[in-house]
Amino acid sequence: MLNNVYRLVAPKLIEKVILDEKIDSNTVIVRPTYLSICHADQRYYNGMRDKETLNKKLPMALIHEGVGIVIKDYSGVFKSGERVNIIPNTPFDHDVIVQENYLPSSRFRSSGYDGLMQEYVFARRDRLIKVPEPVPSNVAAYTEMISVAMHSIKQLQSIANEDQEVFGIWGDGNLGYITAVLLKTLYPNSKLFIFGKNERKLEMFSFADRSFTIESVPKNIRVSNAFEATGGQGSKDAINQIIKLIKPQGAIALMGVSENPVEINTRSILEKGLKLSGTSRSSAKDFEDTVQLLNENEAARKQLEILIGIESTVKNLHDIQAFFEADLANAWGKSVMKWEI
Repeated sequence: MLNNVYRLVAPKLIEKVILDEKIDSNTVIVRPTYLSICHADQRYYNGMRDKETLNKKLPMALIHEGVGIVIKDYSGVFKSGERVNIIPNTPFDHDVIVQENYLPSSRFRSSGYDGLMQEYVFARRDRLIKVPEPVPSNVAAYTEMISVAMHSIKQLQSIANEDQEVFGIWGDGNLGYITAVLLKTLYPNSKLFIFGKNERKLEMFSFADRSFTIESVPKNIRVSNAFEATGGQGSKDAINQIIKLIKPQGAIALMGVSENPVEINTRSILEKGLKLSGTSRSSAKDFEDTVQLLNENEAARKQLEILIGIESTVKNLHDIQAFFEADLANAWGKSVMKWEI
């Protein structure tokens, strides 16, 4: 079946290509309806990856966060017209120890493998999750990012001790906000402290117990467990401040992506007996747990809906370029496009 795919062929240059897609008994054809931009998409779009990586990955359709409508399911699992989340991670092997999002053989949409900027997405039935009626499509568009936070929380749970008195999140951006919403939902009796750089962004975390700029943290503040959600150049300072403020034998979840190596205080890690958990991407089970939380918790849905910073309709290649430029200038929240190409 012929399909229009909108691929990034060079920085800031997207072209339409027509592909002849293969269909088998496990294929589900989905029409994307709402898509959301990730920082990784912007790095590819603006050529902010090294030349070797760009040459290896491109041409490639961008975006791995999205929701769509089932057009045809050859497997018989989904009904036509049902809303589904498209899981970008696609495993081809199974390991009893290594989770699917860490298998080297897995493929990931918009990372060397065509993302969701297509007229139709041809997916395996196990890569789709039905979206419950209460979840609005513009929030469902970034379920993938929410599932990444869910995965990180679950991984930290597996190594943390019984002290859940105070959770700390370093990072006042989208990932920090999403993680905060999930933590406050999953641990309503625990205190939640937010550490960031931007006071205006910190104001968005009104549901947290306390928030601090990283330069003005009181000397008596301590956290039981911590999440680093800064990434980039800020990772070094965030991780080292976590190490300083976390209680002995606490657990730290590392979530932010950094292109360059980060120098951290290993001496204090050893002295405090700290546990570090590195997490990346998410699995189908993380999507299931995320969708269940969104379906059952209206307050969480409302808080996540506040995260939408830009929402507009995309109908042609010019609209795509304008949307990426608007997202780059957006100071807060997720950018969601209604995909009508």
